[in-house]
Amino acid sequence: MGLVPCRHHRVHAHRWVRSAPSVEAGQVLPLFAVMILFVLLIGVGLMRLAGGLTDRARARTAADAAALAGARDGEDMAGRVAEENNARLEQYVAQDREVEVTVRVGDERATARAQLRW
Repeated sequence: MGLVPCRHHRVHAHRWVRSAPSVEAGQVLPLFAVMILFVLLIGVGLMRLAGGLTDRARARTAADAAALAGARDGEDMAGRVAEENNARLEQYVAQDREVEVTVRVGDERATARAQLRW
């Protein structure tokens, strides 16, 4: 119940009387709860998206480093460099002087190539 000014008096001083309860009086709390839930869900979604983007960037960096190390020093070094970059070496293919590696960071995979030139 809210208070509203009584307008049937000609005096300038306002008298306050109680108004009838509004039908919408109890709607604010459920609406507020739904809004909070919506904001939380958006926040969780953005955090997952950011985590995926971070893993993708880390996988690319690890693949590049592992490919360069593999081209120079072989598969063992490519695996060590991948591990140092918090990645797992999934595939190593060497042909002539070119190396192709695939690494995984979290759910993200990246492939890189490097060629040894003298």
